[in-house]
Formats: sequence, C-alpha cells, structure tokens
Amino acid sequence: MDVAPPRYRRFSTARPGPVPRSGDELPPYTRRNTLAQPIVHREPTEHVYVLTDKNRPFVTLKLYSSAKSSSSLPTFFEKENINGVLEVNAERGDSISSITATITGRIITSANPLDSVEFLKHSLPIWSKSPNIPRIPSPTEAASQSKLLGRCEWPLSIPLPRTVTLPNEAGSLQTYPLPETFLERHTPASIQYEFSIHISRGMLRSDNEIKTAFGYVPSTRPGQSSLLRQLAYQQNAPLPGPSCDPEGWKSLRPVTARTLMFRSRKVEVQCLLSLANPLVYTRGTILPCCLSLQGADEDMLHLFASPSAVNLKLQRRIRFFSKGTTSFTENSFGPWVEKVEDVSTATWWPSTNLSSHRGSRHLEGEIKLSKDLRPTTAIGHFSISYHVVLCPFDVLHSSSEGRSLLSEPVEIATMHAHGPRPHTYSPPNYASLS
Repeated sequence: MDVAPPRYRRFSTARPGPVPRSGDELPPYTRRNTLAQPIVHREPTEHVYVLTDKNRPFVTLKLYSSAKSSSSLPTFFEKENINGVLEVNAERGDSISSITATITGRIITSANPLDSVEFLKHSLPIWSKSPNIPRIPSPTEAASQSKLLGRCEWPLSIPLPRTVTLPNEAGSLQTYPLPETFLERHTPASIQYEFSIHISRGMLRSDNEIKTAFGYVPSTRPGQSSLLRQLAYQQNAPLPGPSCDPEGWKSLRPVTARTLMFRSRKVEVQCLLSLANPLVYTRGTILPCCLSLQGADEDMLHLFASPSAVNLKLQRRIRFFSKGTTSFTENSFGPWVEKVEDVSTATWWPSTNLSSHRGSRHLEGEIKLSKDLRPTTAIGHFSISYHVVLCPFDVLHSSSEGRSLLSEPVEIATMHAHGPRPHTYSPPNYASLS
C-alpha cells in the first residue's frame, strides 16, 4: 500500500506594511486578503491503538498528529514532537518491570535482511521498576509506585531529531537531514518510520509491544526569487524573461538539435534553455522555463517552435544499494540500482516578452509539480534526485538520435520560499495540451 503523508499549508510570516524603496528593493504593496487572514490551526488528529490481555484493554496508546484523518498513518513534520498519551491497566501478577518508547527509522532496499539499514533508533524510558532509571512524570498516583497496579497514565512528548549520522557511499561518517517517508508500490526501496511501546515483564511472563508506522515530512525551502520575479507574482504581471531579469534565470549551455526531415533533409536548430533561479522548486507549484530557438530554415524553425514539438521533462532518479535485488533490471550496476522515470512534462506557449522575428523564435513554459512529489533526498546508500531534461523535438516526418540534448539537476522542496507564492501562467488552451 502506498503511504503518502498528507501535505500541509504554510503561510508567509512577513509583516505587512511599507518597505523602504530603492533601486534594489520592491515597492510597497497591499497584501491580498487570503494572506492577511489569521492562520487557523487545525486540531491534531487522534490515533488510538489498543492491546488486549485476557479480554481486557491492557495498553492504550493515543497519538496526536498532523494527519488528515484518524484512519491515515500518524504524520509528523520537522520540529514537531510525537505527542500522545499512554495508558496501562495493570493487575496483580502482570509483573511489569519496565516500559520503553522507541522511534525507529529504516532504509529497506529488498526483502533480504542484509538490505535493511537502521539509520535512526531513539529510546526513551517511560517507567522502570528500578529507582536508578528516570521515569516520565505521571498524573496518576499508581504510576509513581515501585509496582504498577491499576490505571496508570503517562503524557508523551518526544522530539524527533532533525539530522542523523551514518556512513556514506565512501564509508565515511556523514550527517544527513532526516528523510521523508518513502513507500511506492513499484519500487523495491523504501524509507519507513515506526513508533513502539515495549513492556517488559518478569521471567515467567512474555513481553508486550504495541507499535505503528508513521509518516515524517522534512522542512525544505527554496531561496527567494529575484526581486523582479517577486514583483511579478505580487502584481499578477507577466514574468520578466532572462534578458530583463538575468538574476531570475539560469541560462544553460546552448545546444544544437539535429534531425533528418523526410529521410533526406538535414536540419539544425540552436536551442537556449533557461530555468527559473534558484533551481529549487516547491512541490505543488510550477517550474518556469524559457526557450529560444534559432535556425536558418524558416519553415523548419516554425515546426520546431510549435508548443507541441518541444519535449522538456522533469525526470526523477531513485538510486539505492541492494544485494538482494535480482529481478529488478532497470539500470542495475552490480549491487547499485537506479530507477529513472519522467514525472512531468512542460507546457509551452509563444513568449509575451520577446517577439519572434526571422531566424528566431521564443517560447515561455512551465512544468507543473505534483503535490505528491517526494522531495530531493540523500541519505547513506539511498537518494532521490531530479533533472530537467530537454529531449529530441517531436516534429512530424523527422528522425533524430534518441538521446537527450540537455540535462540540468534541480531540487524539489516541501515548503514555499519566503515572499509571494508562484502561480501558473500557462494559457488554458495550451495547458490542456500538456
């Protein structure tokens, strides 16, 4: 089953009001009502887990998370604690010696036990029979005794670490941000988290455990866009292109698209692709792009500049180490496996900033980023990376080499950059073609 922790909504915390004006600063503006409204904090979702013993509720664990519903997995964001309540109804003869909470994170790359790496394990003693082990304070008197008897309750508030340290590909220790939960049906690799309560008993009684998987969402954010781009977003104006706003774009190296038309006519078109700076984009938004084409053959240039002919994709690469993956053949290099797939395609339309003239054409475009995209991740022997790839043009009656013309690494983040949020510019008649 695919596990997709719910997405969350964040709002800018910048204060409204006048700002200084200079050549390098934005003019003052009035915030939209949707941004000026106070943030309404939703009540946490309660998840209840019960362990019975002799037909009685022995252990009840309640967790409070940011999940959308109680039927979903508990979900926690970076900087959030795992909050909850643990209740134990102890009887004579239960012989409880200790109660411990444990948070575990694993990278699993196959069914082989050797391909499961524990990158996080954090244990917290809740109660112990031994007076030398610290206990979590309890509002119930029964939990303060040397033996548990009756109803015992402990409030839980356990912080999640923001980073972990483990060996990298070279074998050296490296510190990584805690990765997002990752579990997909057709990918053998996964990142999974688990929260458990372990109840140790005497020698004549078996131990008990109650546990649940949970989702984790890190907080990654792009840097701010250029001042001119922010101004365009604020005023709902057209985005300034690379020539007007060089700081707002990264123009990639020029490439030449070569094709054979009608099996005999060689055609060459020079391509200059620009991507919005910085090259970090929030999932659920868009990735703006511009394309300039130059060619001597006006008729062929017209065909290449058709919005449906330009083939620009966002490509995801999942790379992991797996000794036990023998049937997975896509880009396998020994124990290293790389799975590559296209996750989105750009929509194009004629530029509103630059007019086309003889020998040149200019297009504007954007790649829509699904809100379900996993963020860029790297931890130990597992990584998720993204590339914007310019593929051969899709021109009727043409044939060209199948390899891509250009590839540029980009990153996917989970939070919006500070400042105005990006919005789509694609005209409806062009967006419907993507």
